[in-house]
Amino acid sequence: MAANSSPFTLFRAVANFSLFTFHFSLRKHPLSLLCILLIFLLSFTPFFPETPLDDIDFIDKWTHLVMYGGTTSVMWWEHLRNCRKEARKPNLQALFWVAFVGMILLGGLVELGQAYCTTTRSGEWLDFWADSIGVLLGNLLGWLLHYFFHFSVSK
Repeated sequence: MAANSSPFTLFRAVANFSLFTFHFSLRKHPLSLLCILLIFLLSFTPFFPETPLDDIDFIDKWTHLVMYGGTTSVMWWEHLRNCRKEARKPNLQALFWVAFVGMILLGGLVELGQAYCTTTRSGEWLDFWADSIGVLLGNLLGWLLHYFFHFSVSK
């Protein structure tokens, strides 16, 4: 049995993820948590008034892409800013789990919640794909922010 395939490796990964999410607090990431709260509120609002934007093709999908991409970008920005302030290197592996996998799971759970827990909203696969593409673009923007603006710690 290989050393990396032990149950302790999985336990360590889960523990590291739990520690990161514990540090993903209101004090350190207020804008990220506000964005996530807004996603929940907007996703489960029973109705929306009609606007002139309703005439734009796929405006709902564009909205999903911007909400999830914006939230993911804010997560990256706040994490990198906190790392610079605390003079530590960014934990890119934990950030991947939260800002990529976690946000895609959030999109899927919201769509399932709309499909099965509301009578006024519906879960759609295209909404989930728009969420996922937004998350991918937000992570790309976050990585570019990290790479080009050198949010690294100088020692």
